[in-house]
Amino acid sequence: MRTSIDDYRPAQDDSGLPLFASARASDPPTSHAAARAFTPRAKNEHEGLILVALECGPAGKTRIAHLCGLTDQQVIRRMRNLVRDGLVVPTGREVPSAAGRAEMEWRLV
Repeated sequence: MRTSIDDYRPAQDDSGLPLFASARASDPPTSHAAARAFTPRAKNEHEGLILVALECGPAGKTRIAHLCGLTDQQVIRRMRNLVRDGLVVPTGREVPSAAGRAEMEWRLV
């Protein structure tokens, strides 16, 4: 069981931007090997991004997705694990989605 938000936080460079393992097709083989060997601090990158987004305050899946650069579907698929691990709970409020429909609001525990 994960114990804190810091277990999910992606590694960061000196500017505070998250680091993600990647290499361009034109990069040398050593860059591709380094990208494959990169292990982010977060056990699940998407869950980590969601937790960091919720540090800004309670939000619905649409706002969370906007804050962390994921799709609504990527966000909502991870919420069950975050609830199970005791890191996120629904607030009991509904907020409007991008389409104007009501969606559940979430907050950090």
